[in-house]
Amino acid sequence: MNGLGKSLVIIFGIINLLLVIFQVSTGKRWLKVNFKWHRRLGVVLLITAIIHAVLADLAL
Repeated sequence: MNGLGKSLVIIFGIINLLLVIFQVSTGKRWLKVNFKWHRRLGVVLLITAIIHAVLADLAL
């Protein structure tokens, strides 16, 4: 279960961390973005978090 020499679980974990930082930053209005982008990336965060959880469970 490797991608680009790194574990896919780690890659999705990093993506999730970046998306959470973006979501908090836009929710707190530190970054100004259109609400539709905040909502769309929230859905992307949900999907990547589910993939991350499934891959982590399969890795055990």
